[in-house]
Amino acid sequence: MERPAFTIGIEEEYLIVDIEKRELVQDLPDGLMASCQEILGGKVSPEFLRSQIEIGTKVCADIHEVRDELKALRRAVADVCNEYGLAPIASSTHPSADWWEQRHTDAPRYNILANALGGVIRRLLICGMHVHVGIEDPDVRVDLMNQVLYFVPHMLALSTSSPFWNGKDTGLKSYRTSVFRAVPRTGMPDEFDTWAEYQRHVDVLVNAGVIEDATKLWWDLRPSARYPTLELRSNDICTNIEDTFAVAAMYLSLLSMLFRRRVENQRWRIYSRMLIEENVWRAQRYGISESLIDFGAGKLIPYPQLVEEIIELVEEDAELLNCVDELHHARTIVTRGTSADTQLDIYRAAQTGGATEHEALEQVVDWLIDETVNGV
Repeated sequence: MERPAFTIGIEEEYLIVDIEKRELVQDLPDGLMASCQEILGGKVSPEFLRSQIEIGTKVCADIHEVRDELKALRRAVADVCNEYGLAPIASSTHPSADWWEQRHTDAPRYNILANALGGVIRRLLICGMHVHVGIEDPDVRVDLMNQVLYFVPHMLALSTSSPFWNGKDTGLKSYRTSVFRAVPRTGMPDEFDTWAEYQRHVDVLVNAGVIEDATKLWWDLRPSARYPTLELRSNDICTNIEDTFAVAAMYLSLLSMLFRRRVENQRWRIYSRMLIEENVWRAQRYGISESLIDFGAGKLIPYPQLVEEIIELVEEDAELLNCVDELHHARTIVTRGTSADTQLDIYRAAQTGGATEHEALEQVVDWLIDETVNGV
């Protein structure tokens, strides 16, 4: 059986803030997007809300190529924004922005979405990170989707960066997940035996006139409708760019491990969506600070132990893919915390030091700017 290419590409969405005021802009200044596109071409584009920018790397052979690409893209967007007194933040929510003050981009695609989805899409003041892995055979793509779904909560936990919403500590490490799941056709995909079965289900919705094509399936994990890739969509955007590569390396290595087992006529056990959703909830609620369920053992396992088990499981694949260091960086995240953990630490420390709630949130934004702009 021919091994997939396991190429990789990463998409990131950034919120654009006023450096002095720390507030989210309502609209991008004239010329900013044009300047970004002049430098980056088709690798940068508007997003649904006017306060957002999306970037996407080219198809990369390995984690090292995608590292160079993503760093260059973040740096270019930051440099252009800086000319306008603005900065991008790699955070899945802005600590204090109000969603109802935002306006959507006036473009046919976004106007259709706004009309179709109403209030739920107006609330999408959130950003994510998508990791594409090249798997040419569509049946293999669907088979690996069924199996790797088990690990989606583990990767979400590593990436959490959205503890605040409308100026309040939500008590969740990934509030973005809760916001996004108000949109239809999100969450866990169904299990499909073949690509043909998956396509038949898509065709039902298309032929009924409910959706135009499979790009309107916004699952946490999906076969891309545009590329021969399996797209991981569940994650918050990582503020620290090295965390991005850790998540990408884990995803890449897991898919390689599952393909290797497939060649050996072995499969990862498929668990019900009900059970996996429980782990998704624990990941969005607690991030890495609590446990996830090991369904085979039937008990909760501390997250640091789960990371060690995953590393042991996929280490030979990470070596084959030349991403061992990036995979091992997951241990650094476990030790120092995710972006959500750091944001909450800064917020609480500022309040303990006498800052008002608003001032504490401004300190969080300052850190987000510094980590996003200077961390590349």
